[in-house]
Amino acid sequence: MHVLIVEDDKALGEGLVRYLLQAGHRVELATSGREADLLMAHEEYDLVILDIGLPGMDGFEVLRRARLRERYVPALVLTARDSVADRVHGLDLGADDYLIKPFSLMELEARMRAVIRRGQQTAETQIVCGQLKVDIAAKRVWVAGDPVRLTAREWGVLEFLVLRAGKIVSKEQIVSAISSADEDLNLNVVEVYISRLRNKLGPAGVKIHSIRGFGYYLDKTADDAS
Repeated sequence: MHVLIVEDDKALGEGLVRYLLQAGHRVELATSGREADLLMAHEEYDLVILDIGLPGMDGFEVLRRARLRERYVPALVLTARDSVADRVHGLDLGADDYLIKPFSLMELEARMRAVIRRGQQTAETQIVCGQLKVDIAAKRVWVAGDPVRLTAREWGVLEFLVLRAGKIVSKEQIVSAISSADEDLNLNVVEVYISRLRNKLGPAGVKIHSIRGFGYYLDKTADDAS
């Protein structure tokens, strides 16, 4: 397993490197957020072990930038901050698990295995289009690394479009996908949900096109909204 450790505490970082090397892993150590960001932009890792309390670019920003990239890398976050708000923020940014310092090396390795297993499953259900990332299994959406809140119906429309990106779908197909058997939704509600999605996803550079008389399609080629 190719592992990147991001830790500014020299003693802890080097100790983790020695332990994981002895366990048979290929390991690299970054001691700052900027160094980690640069490495993750050019190297492929199976797992990143990421400290939050880094100087300069902190671990949250490293994680946010990592989640903008097309390749999904499982992230195990290390932190001395035993704060619910910090944990929620990290999970919203895409952390796969948290480990509070101090921790045992046995627990670290167990969590690494669990994160890798989940990461393999997650990677198969995540779709990236420009600055938009959609996790089908978790029903979560990010734009430029920031989580976006959608209503259940908005999510239903987006999921239907994303899974058929580049293909035209009709209003009837969308209504059928988001409504239950005992509902009789007006086709015009589709226009409302499409409008809301365009507003919420606009910063991602993703376009939902209207084809008069046919329906809508999500453009797989997103504009650069950065």
